[in-house]
Amino acid sequence: MAQYQNIFTRVQVHGPIDAGVALPAEDSKRGSTAMINTLLGRFGDAQIGPFYLGGLGTASLICGFIAIEIIGLSMLASVNWNPVTFVRTLFYLSVDPPAASWGLRIPPWSQGGNWIAAGFFLTAAILLWWARMYRRAISLGLGTHVAWGFASAIWLYLVLGFIRPVLMGRWSEAVPFGIFSHLDWTNNFSLTYGNLFYNPFHMLSIAFLYGSALLFAMHAATILAVSHYGGEREIEQITDRGTASERAALFWRWTMGFNASIESIHRWAWWFAVLCTLTGGIGILLTGTAVDNWYQWGIKHDIAPAAYSPGG
Repeated sequence: MAQYQNIFTRVQVHGPIDAGVALPAEDSKRGSTAMINTLLGRFGDAQIGPFYLGGLGTASLICGFIAIEIIGLSMLASVNWNPVTFVRTLFYLSVDPPAASWGLRIPPWSQGGNWIAAGFFLTAAILLWWARMYRRAISLGLGTHVAWGFASAIWLYLVLGFIRPVLMGRWSEAVPFGIFSHLDWTNNFSLTYGNLFYNPFHMLSIAFLYGSALLFAMHAATILAVSHYGGEREIEQITDRGTASERAALFWRWTMGFNASIESIHRWAWWFAVLCTLTGGIGILLTGTAVDNWYQWGIKHDIAPAAYSPGG
């Protein structure tokens, strides 16, 4: 049975370059450059291209480039334009939001104006990419599930960088652009508002985070385990049941007495992943606006101990 343990290897079978289905007449033309890459074929389809950007995709990349340039040049300026120091301290560099004294006003460039400008272009890039994703799905006759899944992540991004700071009346509540500074912000945010672990929406977000990871791992393992029976042809086997689907279903019925269908497991995984960022955004939005101290809130609602005893 060793030949069936295809965890680290996959058979690569491909024919001529596939340009994909025809696009509607009103769409821009798809790029014509494509190639086969055997190395990348170990992780997915070996064909790279052709690409399609269109107007929305091009605008998104331009806005994203501007945002990265603002952040990068601001960080480089903070180390006196020294490239060696920039590379050495990159993880510590940061572009911070304006101080609390500025409220929601726009400060000078070096006092947070660069953060606002970078945030504007980064947000524009993300929203334009979402619109591109939505229109590509419609154009190809697909459902818009991917776009709405992406929208859930955008919701959390907007809560952290825009919606909650506006409700709090100051840009200083937002997350800085930086690697360690962003991690420090997360830690300080939890300390400032009484330990985010007692926020029930944070609890739900973590449950959906771990739950979606577990569901994806379980499903991926199941399909890999029956791939030598054609299990990767999931869609076909929803209506034309074959050996792979029957064995996969039987495995989970034997293991835990219940199994999701080939179609419904993807709905379970989609909802778990979407609810991770959706509930997380709600929890962040309520912090400081509706609840000032989650530990005190937890004591009031009997989910946190009134006092910690020495030694636990």
